[in-house]
Amino acid sequence: MEESKPHSKVPGAVIHIVVWAVFFAMPLFFMWNRSWESIDWGRFSRHCVNLLVLCSAFYLNYFVLIPRLLFKGGRHKFVLANICLALVFSTAMMVWQMHFFVPDAPGPRFKINPVLFSFVRDFVSIFIMICLSALVKMSVRWQEAENARREAEKSRSEAELKNLRNQLNPHFLLNTLNNIYALISIDADKAQEAVSELSKLLRYVLYDNNQRTVPLGKEMDFIKDYIYLMKIRVSPNVSVETDIKVSHDSRTPVAPLIFISLIENAFKHGISPVEKSRIRIFFDETDSSIVCDIRNSFHPKAVSDKSGSGIGLEQVGKRLELLYPGKYSWEKGVMPDGREYFSRLELMK
Repeated sequence: MEESKPHSKVPGAVIHIVVWAVFFAMPLFFMWNRSWESIDWGRFSRHCVNLLVLCSAFYLNYFVLIPRLLFKGGRHKFVLANICLALVFSTAMMVWQMHFFVPDAPGPRFKINPVLFSFVRDFVSIFIMICLSALVKMSVRWQEAENARREAEKSRSEAELKNLRNQLNPHFLLNTLNNIYALISIDADKAQEAVSELSKLLRYVLYDNNQRTVPLGKEMDFIKDYIYLMKIRVSPNVSVETDIKVSHDSRTPVAPLIFISLIENAFKHGISPVEKSRIRIFFDETDSSIVCDIRNSFHPKAVSDKSGSGIGLEQVGKRLELLYPGKYSWEKGVMPDGREYFSRLELMK
């Protein structure tokens, strides 16, 4: 944060320099077609001195009075100080011009002393410059506060996302180990194969999950390996269908493990130990979106069944809000016939 401050101030300083340079050189722009000898350098020097006074009033207010008075709650002191500043500077300008120049006379419609006219004009000019400096300073402060708010929001989101990732890893591992544990008592050879597959999955979960995005093709390879691991333990009365229409070489960036909880949920709640069950997993990539559509047999749990806390799906919702705000649609629920549960997630590119 500290290293970025000097860089953020450079553009603002450049803008200030350019604007004042234009103001100082403006008379020359209107006299560019004249010869150097015909230019009224006395009038030009008067213009430059007047601008120096306005510039001094601007930055005295910008760097001293606003931070020390206005931003610290001393509004009345700030207004009084600026009135005094305008009076002192306009008086100094009036005295200086009386000694070196003939005071400007007002138009024929105004019957006013030329000296008083110059004083009022300079006072108004300085006061406008003071108001302008306050406006610029407050807009800069608002922008800095807005940037700080965004940075804090970004840090909060990243911390929350990291926390969700840390929760997802043990949740995924626990579910997988439970499946392997159940498989050991049924088929030791399949359990050994499952452990081998699990080691590949864990490498992806532990290392690639720390990245903000991964290539979609790589995420699909992980999902295929996970589905294969899950199919090892299911009984013959469970039909698992996969239709993944995503290229192995797809480089589309996607959040790692954003789909895995949906698939876990299908295998955890879509399989009955006594009834035939069906799980269908579909993925597709179009020019505008990534589609994940999962359907599984719906087997209502008994009231006494407390398994499945729903942590996985809850995490999916939170991660989607953090990673794809306003760029996703997620529909889930039981089909009207009450026999099938569906979960359809679409991520916009």
